[in-house]
Amino acid sequence: MKVLVASQNPVKVNAVKEAFKICFSTPADVLGVASESGVADQPATSDETKRGAQNRVDYLLNRVGDADFFVGIEGGLETIDNRLQAFAWIVVSDGEKQALGRTGSFELPPEIARLIASGLELGDANDQVFKKENSKQKNGAVGLLTNDLLTRQQLYQHGLVLALIPFLNKKLYP
Repeated sequence: MKVLVASQNPVKVNAVKEAFKICFSTPADVLGVASESGVADQPATSDETKRGAQNRVDYLLNRVGDADFFVGIEGGLETIDNRLQAFAWIVVSDGEKQALGRTGSFELPPEIARLIASGLELGDANDQVFKKENSKQKNGAVGLLTNDLLTRQQLYQHGLVLALIPFLNKKLYP
């Protein structure tokens, strides 16, 4: 089974590898492909984040092709009750059918929210606050905030399993 991921970020690629192995009980040939989301570098709403994941899948379908599955993952932010939440939307397509999944969301600390409001992306804000380097390609905000009880890869993996439900239950999702 060949799976294309609209990112070369190792966290996203490895999350896809693990989710497909869990769901289909066999390792998949997963390849990360650089792509543009077509949205802001730091999406600020659920809709914009979902659109970014969709745009990534559309890029793979229209410009790359030749795979069993195409996956777009877009991390984003949304303010709810004056608190900044982080999450990701996931779009999965087999070229005919498409499904959506979303990770859980979690609240970002006020200091990180202030840095984002000043124009930084979440990964850069995390690196500054936690004195790390390139955390978005490692454990991510969720890993830093939970002391790696839950990493960015695990968060994405969970959302991917949810996105794959229609492909695991084809009779229920015509």
